[in-house]
Amino acid sequence: MTAIRRVDGELWMEGVRLAEVAGRFGTPSYVYSRAAIETAWRAFDDALAGTDHLVCYAVKANSNLAVLGVLARLGAGFDIVSGESSRGCWLPADGRTGSSSRRGQERGGDPRRALGPDTLLQRRKRTGARAPGRRRGCHGRSRAGVAAREPRRRRAHPPYISTGLKGNKFGIAHDRALAAYDLAARLPNLQVTGIDCHIGSQILDMAPLEEALERVLELAAAVVARGIPIRHVDLGGGLGIRYREEETALDIGRWCRAVAARLAGSGYSLVLEPGRAIVGNAGVLLSRVEYLKLDKGKRFAVVDASMSELIRPALYEAWHEITPLAALDRPVATYDVVGPVCESSDVLGTDRRLAIAPGDGIAILSAAPTAW
Repeated sequence: MTAIRRVDGELWMEGVRLAEVAGRFGTPSYVYSRAAIETAWRAFDDALAGTDHLVCYAVKANSNLAVLGVLARLGAGFDIVSGESSRGCWLPADGRTGSSSRRGQERGGDPRRALGPDTLLQRRKRTGARAPGRRRGCHGRSRAGVAAREPRRRRAHPPYISTGLKGNKFGIAHDRALAAYDLAARLPNLQVTGIDCHIGSQILDMAPLEEALERVLELAAAVVARGIPIRHVDLGGGLGIRYREEETALDIGRWCRAVAARLAGSGYSLVLEPGRAIVGNAGVLLSRVEYLKLDKGKRFAVVDASMSELIRPALYEAWHEITPLAALDRPVATYDVVGPVCESSDVLGTDRRLAIAPGDGIAILSAAPTAW
C-alpha cells in the first residue's frame, strides 16, 4: 500500500502520523489518502486520453462524502444504485464536476435530485438524460457468462464477488438480451443508449475482461443491426488491487489502452465503473488493542474495530494486512485479531505475527467501510 510508510518505527500517511490521528479522533477511525485516490482515478482518465470516455466511480466501494467530493472535483462520473443516490445530494453542483448517475436512471431514480441540475447538464449528452416529459435514456446490463478468474491458477472467484455467470442474480442473460433490447426500443418513454456489462470484482487478469468486451461488442452489433442505435458501451468495474497474495495488480493503463484500441472507429463512447481500484489502497482503519486473551486454544487480540466497521473478512474471508501504528519493544506472538461483536465471524485477521500489547494502536490496511 504505497500511501503508507514507516518513519522511525511509526506509520505515516501523506506527512501525517497515524498515531496522532488515532489520539485526536479516537478509534476505530478511517483515514484516506487524497493523493492515492487522485492518482488512482487519473490512471484511468489519462490512459483513455483521446477516447470519448467517462470514468464513473462506483459509489458502493466507499460512499464517504469526503471521498466523493474529491472525485467530483476531478470530473468523475458516479455509478450509483438505490439509496446511494441520496449521497449525491451533498456533492458540489457548480457545473464543474461532470458527475453522472447512470444506474440511478436505470432504476427510476431522479439524477437531477441526486446530483443537482448544473452537474447533470454538463453530462446530459453522454448520459442520455432528458428534460421532464421526454424519453429517458436507458441501457441494459448483459450477463455475459464470463467468469472472473484468479490469475495464473485460473480458479473461479468466491461466489459472492462473481456477477457475470448464468447463476448470478444480476443483469439479463446474454442469450435473452437482444429480445430485451427489442422490447425497450418499442416502449414510448425509453430511448436505448448503450450496453452495460460487469462480470465480478477483484479481477487481476485481463483475459476475462477481454472476453467480456468481445461479448458486449457482439451484442452491440446485433442490436445496431436491428435498427437500434447504440451510443456507448459500459464495461463496468471490478478491476482488482494488491492485498497480499497477488504478486502484481492489474495494469490499469495497459488495460485501458487495449480497450481504447479495440473501440477505435466503432463510434461508441466508453464508460467504466471502477470502485475498489480507486479507493481500495487509499484507506486504513485505525483501531486499538483492548486486551489479549491468552488462555484459549490460541491467542486472541481483541480490538475496538469489528465487522461493523470492516465486513469483508467476515463476509468473504478477505485478507487485510494488520500492523502496529508504532514498532515498540513487545514480544512477538501469533494472534487472531478479533472484534468485540458477539459473533464468531467477527474476525479481522487470523494467525498474524504481531508485537502488541493492550492499549497499542494498529492499522488495518487497504480498508474501506463497505463490502465491495
